Amino acid sequence: MINDLDIEDLYENAPCGYLSVLPDMTIARLNATLAGWLGFEVDALIGTDFTRLLTAGGRIHYETHFGPILQMNGQLDGIALDFVTSDRRRIPVFMTANVKADDAGVPLLIRITALDARDRRTYERELLESRTRAELLARTLQRSLLPPALLPPSGMTAAAHYHAASSDELGGDFYDLFPLSEDRWGFFLGDVCGKGAAAAAVTSLTRYTLRAAAVYDNDPVAVLHNLDSVLRQEFRDNNAQFCTAVFGVLCRSAGGFEVCMANGGHPPPLVIRADGTAHYVHMTGGQLVGLLRNARFVSTTVTLNAGDTLMLYTDGLTEARVGRGRFDDEGALLEFATEHAPTAPAALIDNLQTLLNSFGDGLVDDVALMALGVPPASAVPSASTAPSVQGGES
Repeated sequence: MINDLDIEDLYENAPCGYLSVLPDMTIARLNATLAGWLGFEVDALIGTDFTRLLTAGGRIHYETHFGPILQMNGQLDGIALDFVTSDRRRIPVFMTANVKADDAGVPLLIRITALDARDRRTYERELLESRTRAELLARTLQRSLLPPALLPPSGMTAAAHYHAASSDELGGDFYDLFPLSEDRWGFFLGDVCGKGAAAAAVTSLTRYTLRAAAVYDNDPVAVLHNLDSVLRQEFRDNNAQFCTAVFGVLCRSAGGFEVCMANGGHPPPLVIRADGTAHYVHMTGGQLVGLLRNARFVSTTVTLNAGDTLMLYTDGLTEARVGRGRFDDEGALLEFATEHAPTAPAALIDNLQTLLNSFGDGLVDDVALMALGVPPASAVPSASTAPSVQGGES
């Protein structure tokens, strides 16, 4: 049975601080727990101003904001304040208060409970620091999965952009452009299924497999079959990992470049012509890479002449939510490309970045973009001045 001594002990030694304050903010009573936190004897605080326990900023907040709310509503819930100890240290607390009034509604007393928030503040700070470190690691790993630079042939320019939908997770989008020989260059862009560390591992394997296979085989379809075999061998049974990809080889032609491409379940590239038109490069029937036995990949060849640009992208762009539909539900991407035709790779990527930023919360997946173009005849750079356009995350 609880007696008066038990109630008194519960008040004095409760795991929280108790205060009773008169309407003029004079402390009428406080418990031993709070006095101990503050480094005072209980009697030393009785009859003093409650606000002297607060920081300067806390006093201003209480007098201008919290106090008026308390008078108006009769209670405060979960207010974060700092109390000041006898040796001028700060103790963060969560404060709750209510008003005791007489029958006429005249305030008689303010009851205050203070919960020690020091451990929680430390936890929140450590959590924030851990999140910052994790985001830095994710950005570092993401950059390691993208080429530090694109290496286009002389007579061609290139630009790329990676847009992360979230800073919390590693994405699986990838791209690259690199020389294979004196007269051949390889390029690819694709998207690994999933996110996080597992997807990053598949992305890394995919990039290096494609680069290695391209050195030994001139046929883009054969290169995708090589990747398909590696993925199915590496990730078997219930741990299947797959991706979509476009792989291509560039060779010089009389007026520009011949582009032979193979598609493995990826959205079709776009060609933006010098005459102001744009069209998809359809390669219907290409299947996912790494998922199916005897997967089928399809290829086609297009020619890029002076002023033409080839655009590759991942499905995060065409699946962006706009209104009640997707961005490309009605061919919006083709319309966008036509509006900007003719265009150079750098200008196209800049305009696409602006478009991506305009989607806001409608962009739910990462997006990788890469554009390869032949400058207009009057602007073709010489071999000695051909640019090495930066890739990577921007």
